[in-house]
Amino acid sequence: MTEIRPAQLGFFDRPYLLLSLTSLFWAINIVLGRMVAGDIPPLLLAFLRWGGAALIVLPFAWKGLVRDWPVIRRNLPLIAALSATGIGGYNALAYWGLFYTEALNALLIQSTGPLLIAIWGFALWGDRLSPRQLGGILTSLFGVMVIICRGDVVHLAQLKLNPGDIITFLALIIYGLYAALLRKRPEIHQLSFLTTTIIGGTLFLAPFAVGEFLAGPRMNVTPTTFAVVFYVALFPSLIAYMFFVRGVELIGPNRASPFFHLMPVFGSVIAIVFLGEQPQLFHAVGFALVLTGVFAATKGPALAEAAH
Repeated sequence: MTEIRPAQLGFFDRPYLLLSLTSLFWAINIVLGRMVAGDIPPLLLAFLRWGGAALIVLPFAWKGLVRDWPVIRRNLPLIAALSATGIGGYNALAYWGLFYTEALNALLIQSTGPLLIAIWGFALWGDRLSPRQLGGILTSLFGVMVIICRGDVVHLAQLKLNPGDIITFLALIIYGLYAALLRKRPEIHQLSFLTTTIIGGTLFLAPFAVGEFLAGPRMNVTPTTFAVVFYVALFPSLIAYMFFVRGVELIGPNRASPFFHLMPVFGSVIAIVFLGEQPQLFHAVGFALVLTGVFAATKGPALAEAAH
C-alpha cells in the first residue's frame, strides 16, 4: 500500500486540525453562552441552536437522507441515544449550567471531558488508555489548571461549587457517553448522520423549551442575541460537530479527547484579544503544558477503536 504523505491529505483527513478548530468554536460558544445567560433562557437557547442548525443543513442533506434511510431506520435506537446525549441532554444542561456558574468554574469542569470519555470507553467497550495517553491527558489537565488558577493554587481553593457547577459536570458525563457511543455510529454519509442526530436532538429539546417558556422566562430580542443564535447554530453546532465526528472516526475517542483541553487555552486567548486582558507568564506555561499533553496523547499508533 502506498503511504499517504501529509501534503496529500485533504482538509477532512487532518484530524488534529479538525479537532483544534472544534475546540476553538466550542470555546467561543462557552463565552457567548455565558454572555447572554441573562438574555436568552438556557433551554430556549439550546433549542434555537439545534433547530436553527437543522434548518440550515436539511436542504443540503435531503438527498443523502433519502438514500441512507434504510440504514437510518435500522439504527433508530442508536441514533436516538446519540441525539438525546450529544445534542439534547448535553446542550440543555451545559447552557443551564452557564446560567448559574462562573466562566472560570465552567472551564475547569470542561477539562474533565477526556477522563470522562475514557471512563465511558472502559465501561462500555473495555478500552484502556495507554501510559502515553494517560500521561498526555494528565499533563494537559495540569496546564488547564495553571491557566485557570492564574499560576496560583490559592485560586483553586477559592473556587466554590454551586448548582451550576454540578449541572455542568452532569453535562460532561452525558457528553462522554455520546463520544464513546460514536464508535458504533451507522455506516451512512457524515452529513446524513449529522442531520438525523440534529433533528432528533431538536425534537428532544422541544418539550423542555416549551415548558421553560410556560414557566415565564423570555428571550430579550436584540441584534446581539440574534447574532449569538446564528453563531451557535452554525459554528459550534453544524461545523464543529461535523469536525468532531470526523476526528473521532480518524483517530478514535481516546486520542481525540485531549483536544478538550484546548478550549480553556482558546478561551484565555479570546479574553486577551477581545476583552483586553494582559498576557502573563502563567498563560505561556499553561499553553505549553496543554500542547505538550495533546501532542503526547495523540502520537503513536491508532487504537483499534479507530477502525470501527
